[in-house]
Amino acid sequence: MSSCCHDPTEPPRADPRDVLREQEHYDNLVRDLFTGDPERVLLRLLNESNAYLRELAALRAHYPSVRLQAIALLNAKSLATLERLCEKEADTAFGEAARQRIEQLK
Repeated sequence: MSSCCHDPTEPPRADPRDVLREQEHYDNLVRDLFTGDPERVLLRLLNESNAYLRELAALRAHYPSVRLQAIALLNAKSLATLERLCEKEADTAFGEAARQRIEQLK
């Protein structure tokens, strides 16, 4: 078989440039966590994260500011998470923020 054709049985190979880029991103993240303010690092990463990680942060993040920012970033697809927050933490700032976010989305 010639080397010009793609063999679907072979696993895809990672581009070395992508691997280096991800290693550098990881190293920078670890450096920031060790030398900077972890709360700021988490807030920055939250803005770049996907919906699942934002929902997780809204439910369980250690820092209150990260939880509140995650709630503010949730969209209509995350209504179940927002409703869950309203039920479980009705009398807290997180429950109130979730209620306000639900009203904004509707």
